[in-house]
Parts: sequence; C-alpha cells; structure tokens
Amino acid sequence: MNKHVLLVEDNPSDEKLTLRAFRKANVVNEVHVTRDGAEALDYLFGTGSYAGRALEPAPAIILLDLKLPRIDGLEVLRRIRADERTKLLPVIILTSSKEEEDIARGYSLGANAYVRKPVDFAEFVTAAQAVGLFWLLLNEPAPAIRPR
Repeated sequence: MNKHVLLVEDNPSDEKLTLRAFRKANVVNEVHVTRDGAEALDYLFGTGSYAGRALEPAPAIILLDLKLPRIDGLEVLRRIRADERTKLLPVIILTSSKEEEDIARGYSLGANAYVRKPVDFAEFVTAAQAVGLFWLLLNEPAPAIRPR
C-alpha cells in the first residue's frame, strides 16, 4: 500500500514550494492538498465535498499549517486528536509562525512535531527529505483503530 501525505496549506506559493521540495528530495508519495481547515476535516472524515470517500488508507502523515481560513490549524489538530479514527495519525505542524504560544499549544494538542518553514529553498528541501525519510519510510505507524 502506497502511503500518502495530507498537506493542509492555504498559501499557493507555500504549497508549490512544499511539493517542489518533496520532488527534489525524491519523496514520491502522493500528496493530497486541502486549502483550509474545514476542507481538511471533510477529507479526513469523509464529509462535505468528500462525502462517500473511502477513509482507508488514512494519510501516513498530515502536514498542517496553523494560519488557515475557516478553521485554524490548532482547531483542526484538536478535532483530529478528539476522534478515535484519527487520534493516532502523525501530525507535523509546518508553519511560518514563530509564536511561542503556537508551539506550546501545538504540542499540548498532540502535534508530533513542529517545523518552522525555512525561507531558504535548500533548507526546505533538507526538511522535506527528513520528513519523507522518517515519517514515510522509517516510522512504524500505529495500527488502525477499528470502531467497536
């Protein structure tokens, strides 16, 4: 089964940069992009415009921006962790926010990692390579939680 990535990013430039960095880092996994928090939750839970979408396989990793329209990234993370179906999915906050409060809240809500988007493209490629290597190749995912 090919592991896929969910990228939640509202900035088209950052989306292109992330996808380009993944390609440059030879991360070949499919990346599904949602552009706001509500769309990300619809994708994960098969609601709204994603009603009827097969929920399995779940993303191997979620790259989550914080400053999102409609529903912000911290609220998306809270809802992911509150649901039995998604509470164990790896979530990496990938944001330009340097606010200490965002970092603290992200971890307290259950983020697995917090990566500040590098401004330099070469650094971004290195970060993308590390994400791909660890989370998509080396990390052993939690078993799927089946509803009782």
